[in-house]
Amino acid sequence: MTTPALRARSQAGFEIRTLLSNGEQLLVSLLLPALALVGLAVGNSPDLGPGRRVDIVVPSVLALAVVSTAFTGQAIATGFDRRYGVLRLLGVSPLGRSGLLAGKALAVVVIVALQTVVLGILGACFGWHPDPLGLVVGLGIMLVGTWTWVAFALLVSGVMRAEAVLAVANLLWVLFAGLGGLLLPTHKFPEVAGAIVRLLPSGSLGDGLRAAMTGQFGSLGEPILVLVAWGAVLTAATAATFRWDDR
Repeated sequence: MTTPALRARSQAGFEIRTLLSNGEQLLVSLLLPALALVGLAVGNSPDLGPGRRVDIVVPSVLALAVVSTAFTGQAIATGFDRRYGVLRLLGVSPLGRSGLLAGKALAVVVIVALQTVVLGILGACFGWHPDPLGLVVGLGIMLVGTWTWVAFALLVSGVMRAEAVLAVANLLWVLFAGLGGLLLPTHKFPEVAGAIVRLLPSGSLGDGLRAAMTGQFGSLGEPILVLVAWGAVLTAATAATFRWDDR
């Protein structure tokens, strides 16, 4: 007889295989961040501020990759699972709702870890040298960011129709990448806009990873607090509104 932990791991394995075999998901989760890394690393525009350009580019792209997998990918997958009744059926199976959520969460963490390794190696080819302690701190921030953005994904996919989730998730990915502080440091925005972007989960994740991986530990307090606050709020909102089927 299988245990709940084994069932959750099996579900995680299924989720990982599904994500890795989905061409659209790989495009958003890995190929586009990799192209962004190369383009920003070899180019001179936009201005990213003081410091070695590649050392700012790589944590920015890692932040984008977290959002790609934890938010866009999970929102779309969960939305269509709701539409086709997959969530409802698995929720009443021996796996249970807690096992299903645990499997999804574990799958996202594994995919984010794979992304980080691939993008980190690519960044190293362009001369990326993160602060050693900052790299460890940055990995912790990525875990918090993964929690926050998965909660956001479940909030969106738990109340909208699948077609609306597809449109909204992709639109928000573009907006957060370009205007949300993921790729461009928030201090490069106009003063008022920058103050607003710093309070978004995208700006806090991007600024947090850039500060950690460049050794600017004194700048970590605000982005971490903002990211944790968003995670708590989004988790509570998801728990209150999530629907397991589309009826």
